Amino acid sequence: MVEEIKARIISGELKPGSRLPIEKDLAVLLGVSRSPLREGVRALAMMGVLESRQGDGTYVTSLDASLLLAPLGFLVDLQSPDEAANLASVRRLLEVEAAARATLRITPEQITEAEELLESIAGIVDAPVEGHHGEIMDVDIRFHRLVARAAGNSALEALIEAFASRTVRARTWRSLTEQGVVPRTHREHHDIVRALASGDPDRARLAMSVHLIEVEDFMAAHPEAN
Repeated sequence: MVEEIKARIISGELKPGSRLPIEKDLAVLLGVSRSPLREGVRALAMMGVLESRQGDGTYVTSLDASLLLAPLGFLVDLQSPDEAANLASVRRLLEVEAAARATLRITPEQITEAEELLESIAGIVDAPVEGHHGEIMDVDIRFHRLVARAAGNSALEALIEAFASRTVRARTWRSLTEQGVVPRTHREHHDIVRALASGDPDRARLAMSVHLIEVEDFMAAHPEAN
């Protein structure tokens, strides 16, 4: 049943936003009983392919990459700590390419947004991190999301979101335990913004790679943080 719905979406018979026939008609159309049909609909809903609207029926979602790839983040989070370094490497590959793409697509408004985001914590990056940790991590996460968004590829953006979440614990632990990491990270973020504004993809690749390799090195040296 799942494969049948998938085939109808691929063929264009079912388009994003399409309403599926009512349950008894859909069961006849697909040649299945209603019990496995319900299970299939639930499975596709969990995948972000279908959505059930109370009192209105079942619809094909927008099929946007952010919806379809969202379950990947859940699966990534379930990976064992032994896989953390491998997952961080995948994150780096994705974000380095996103930074390179962003140099060719980023708008002046997005550059300003990134600069203002970093400026919002400029007064606390040299202060004891314990008192401002939540604010600093929030800016870090928002900064990387901004770069991913500026790349202009929704699938790449969704993949980055899925893999980045797995490194949040290590990034948090590092900021609390490694001397000077917050101001250094802040400088690296500024380096990335300058690279994005330069329009040079290779410069952006290098700036983002240097930044993320430090996180990978920390994760390798401190497996308890993974």
